Amino acid sequence: MAKAPVGPTSVWTRPPRTRREQPTLTRDQIVDAALDLLDAEGLDGLSMRRLGTRLNSGATSVYWHVANKDELLELALDRVMAEVEVPAGDGWRAAAGGYARSLRTMIHRHAWTVTLFGSRPMIGPNATRVLDEVLAAFGSAGFTGFDLEYAWSAVVDYVIGAAGSEASWQREQHGTSAAEWVENLGPYLDRLDAERPDLAAHIRDIWMKETRAVLEERFSFGLGCVLDGLESRRP
Repeated sequence: MAKAPVGPTSVWTRPPRTRREQPTLTRDQIVDAALDLLDAEGLDGLSMRRLGTRLNSGATSVYWHVANKDELLELALDRVMAEVEVPAGDGWRAAAGGYARSLRTMIHRHAWTVTLFGSRPMIGPNATRVLDEVLAAFGSAGFTGFDLEYAWSAVVDYVIGAAGSEASWQREQHGTSAAEWVENLGPYLDRLDAERPDLAAHIRDIWMKETRAVLEERFSFGLGCVLDGLESRRP
């Protein structure tokens, strides 16, 4: 007798269902509609009921393909991982940097993905393709075993942290520029001048001048530091 799985299961490991009559909707149609809701309203905007309404279909067709919302999110996350690329042919550092920038771009498009990373194994076809290519790139640098795992994890953790905060900021500011945001601080900055003058000066001199170009430079600076550190640890 097969041993029952321990803990949460995955949509990718569940045996396919069969029946004589095929459901009205395809799995791709369901994932497409879920992505529309997620990109527009985030994780809170997605529910099985709202998905059924958007598809003009009863729950039966949806639940034929996915058992619950967790399985639906697995499918949606793997779908957007198809947008992530790992450049090949120019050495491990170019591959790692290209992967990092591609993952960041994907997170900016789909900010809801940030809290899902690490919440469940990513074993769908697109995620495994990306991981296989990333491990090959870092392996070509000489990393093996746990060092290989630690090396690529250092890069992906940096990207998720940096891109996640960038995406959150952009979503919450609703088009307000950094300069406008600092100007709106008004009396608070006046008080800060007396209490913490160095911080007040930094906010005015640096935060007020933040532009898209500055954000790009900040990301590149951090990524370069991570890759420099990995370079120093290569076998």
